[in-house]
Amino acid sequence: MAKFPPVLPALSVVLALAGCTAEFPALGSAAKGNAASAPQAGTTPDAPGFNPFSERHTTATRSREVIKNPSEAEIMKPGGLPEMALGRKNAPVTIVQYASMTCPYCRKFQIETFPILKREYIDTGKVRYVLREFPIGKQSGLATLALRCARPEKYFVLYDKLMRQQSTWVSQAVRPDPIFKVAAQVGMTRAQFDSCRQNRAMIAALNGIKERGRTLGIIGTPNFFVAGKLVKTVLGMKELREMLDAALAGRVAASQGATKAR
Repeated sequence: MAKFPPVLPALSVVLALAGCTAEFPALGSAAKGNAASAPQAGTTPDAPGFNPFSERHTTATRSREVIKNPSEAEIMKPGGLPEMALGRKNAPVTIVQYASMTCPYCRKFQIETFPILKREYIDTGKVRYVLREFPIGKQSGLATLALRCARPEKYFVLYDKLMRQQSTWVSQAVRPDPIFKVAAQVGMTRAQFDSCRQNRAMIAALNGIKERGRTLGIIGTPNFFVAGKLVKTVLGMKELREMLDAALAGRVAASQGATKAR
C-alpha cells in the first residue's frame, strides 16, 4: 500500500492503484446518507441535500457499458464543454488526465511531475495535454464548478492554485467561502462565483464528462490515457518518460514509413 502524502489526512480513503477512487460515498456523506442522492429541484448549493456530482447513478458499474480498449478517436470524442488543453494541437502524442480537485495524488502529480512534463514535452511540441474533470464528492464538485467558471485563459492557473492550496479549502462539508478565496486570486468576483454555483447546465455537462470517463474505463483519480493507453495509477516522471519516448519513437517511425510508401 502506498504511503499517503503528508497533506489532507481527512482524505485517506484512497486506492493505491487508482489514487483516489470514485466508488466510495461522496465526502461528507454517510454510506447510505443523502449525499449520494441526485440534486433536487429548488435546492441550493448550501442546502444539506445538495450534491452536484451524485454517485448514486454512477456507482452501479455492472449496468454501465465500459468500452474495452477504446480507440483514440473514442477517447477524444468531444464532450458537452470545451476541452481544456495545453500544447500543440497536432502534437504527435496526447495525454488525457482525469482529476478530482480533492485528490491528494492529483495534487502530488501537479506539484512534483506536471512542471517537468510541461517543460520537457508540452512546451516543446511533443505532447498535447488534456485535463478532464472527474469530481469525487461535494466539495470537489463545487471546486470544479468554480474552475470551469474561471476565464478560459485562467483555467490552468486556477487549477494549479486550487491544487497547491488544497489543504485550505478541502472539507467534508460544502464550504464555498474557502474555495472562493482561491478563485478570487484569478479575478473571479463573488457575484460570478455565486452565479456559477447555481449553473445547472454546467453541473449537467460536468456530470456528462465524468460519466463518459467511466464508460472509457476511468475508475478514480488520477487516471490517464497516454497515447491511447489507459493507465490507472499515479505516474511519476520516470514512468512518463518511458511511455512518452516509446510512443514518440513509434509515431516518428510510422510517419517515416508512410512517407516512404508514397
